[in-house]
Order: sequence, then structure tokens, then C-alpha cells
Amino acid sequence: MYRVLDTTTDPRWNLAVEEYLLTQRSEPFFRLWQNADSVIIGRHQNAYAEIDLDYVRAHDIPVVRRMTGGGAVFHDLGNVNYSFFDLKERRFTDVILETLKELGLEGRCEGRNDLTLEGRKFSGTAICRHGGRVLEHGTLLFNASYERLSAVLRPRPEKFAGKAVQSVRSRVTNLAEHLSKPMNVQGFMDFLVRQIDGALGCVPYTFTPEDLTAIARLREERFGNPAWNFGASPDYRFSNVRKFPAGLLEVYFDVRGGRICDLHIYGDYFFQRPTAEFCALLEGCPHEENAIAGRLLSVATGEYFTGISAEELVSLLI
Repeated sequence: MYRVLDTTTDPRWNLAVEEYLLTQRSEPFFRLWQNADSVIIGRHQNAYAEIDLDYVRAHDIPVVRRMTGGGAVFHDLGNVNYSFFDLKERRFTDVILETLKELGLEGRCEGRNDLTLEGRKFSGTAICRHGGRVLEHGTLLFNASYERLSAVLRPRPEKFAGKAVQSVRSRVTNLAEHLSKPMNVQGFMDFLVRQIDGALGCVPYTFTPEDLTAIARLREERFGNPAWNFGASPDYRFSNVRKFPAGLLEVYFDVRGGRICDLHIYGDYFFQRPTAEFCALLEGCPHEENAIAGRLLSVATGEYFTGISAEELVSLLI
């Protein structure tokens, strides 16, 4: 088995590597990696329903959709990610649990995909298959920020209804809190590499120029693309209500294929032009902040909603 140690903390790049190793290579790989602050959502989740968008925007935290299922997770540099790629499905979580025993940590596998310690979750895992090949990857909370984790993953279910998979919140814990001797995250990663190399006979692998070119293409075309990260959600129903100084607005619309359909707006606002005309302008627009803002750039929104700016309308629609 080859072993890859990535030094980049760009979540878009790291998820592009995951897809590349699963779909474009045939050898078994073990990979250890980290992301800077980011929200990683499951393949079939509605991004807008999973995150506190205002917080994410204010702190410039990227939201990236992965290939595998499961719930939304917050990554920072106190979190370590592991991946195994093989031709057959194995319980690689057993390898992780056996490795942690060497640190005196008696973890357990519970539920569908959780690893727990003293009843609290420190890892979530997910599996993806491509052809005859399997990816199993997961998180390891080592000394992640509880504050940011809880602030970012704050869904607003009153806005959304549909088939999108919602995350199940769990009580979590950091592994560092359970160690008998202090260890920093780099020491923890070095320990994992030594133990897993020994258990699986891993040998180092360095990406070739051809590998890097293919990964960079995936990063730009998929994982750096808002249409994938936000627009790949299942169909859902969106509603929102906002009281502005100039009046109350209620919006209701469907999102099908990532695009706004059947938009209806109600409220006690004043207007000069018919609301139905404004709704028609947004029909088929991607349900994504920049796309909506771009669609309204040349629209005299004050004629449709007196005293309400385009920026306020975008915030209402997101």
C-alpha cells in the first residue's frame, strides 16, 4: 500500500485528491491530510440548510461538497483526516481503533459511521465506491475548536423542506483531552504514520507532474465550482420572512436542479412595478448568492420594492 502525506490545507485541493485517487488510480493508498477552516458537506446535502451562512461569509470559510455521503462537518487544523483506497471493502476503522489503543485510548465503533470515546464522538467515517474500488475516509478530532464547530454548523430548518439529508448533531470530544501525556497535532500525525505504516506495510508515494495536473483540473472544475458545492443539492422548498424598515417581505420558491422555480413574494411593501415581473426575472437563476446578485445587477429593484435594496433582497433569498 502506498502512503501519501499532503501538506496543503486547501479543502478544494484535498477533496480533488480524494476523487483522483479513487477514480484515476488502481493501487491501494493510505492518505493523511488536514484542511484549514472549512465546512465539508455530504454528497446529498442541501448546503444552505446545513450552515450558518452569515457566520461562514463573515469569517471567509469555504464550503466544499465531498463525494461521500453523511453529514456536514467543520474542519480546522485541530482535525486530522485519513483516507484508505483499496480494491475491496475493509474495516479500516479497525486499524484506526487499534492504533489509538497504543495511546491508551479505547475507542468504539457505534451507529452507522461514528467512532466514540467515553460515549462522545471523535470521528465520523464515510465510504464511496467507484467501479471495483472503495474509498473509506474519516475525521479525527484531536484539538478542534468546539466554538467554531457549533457556530458554523447551525442549520435553519424552518427555511427548508425537501429530500436533502440533514446532519445529525452529536456530542463530540477531542482526543487530546484523553491523553495521559501531552501531544500536539503534528506529533499525533507522526504517530499515526508510524503505526499505520507498520500495520499495513505502507511505502511513501510522491505525486508525479501528471498526477498534479489532473488534481488541479478537478480542483478548478469541480471542488472550486459553486455549482457543485452549492448547486448540487437535491430539490427542496425554500421560504423566508424578513422585516425591513420599508416593509415586510415573505418569499417562497422551489429549487429544482439547483435553480429557482415558482417564486412567490408577499408582504406589506410598496411598489411601482408588478411583483410577478420581478419573480419572472429570477426564474431559472441558480440558488447561489453571486448568481442572484448578478441577475439583479441591472434591475431597478427599488421600483419593485420601494426602499429595499438589491443587497437586502439577496439576503432574503439566501
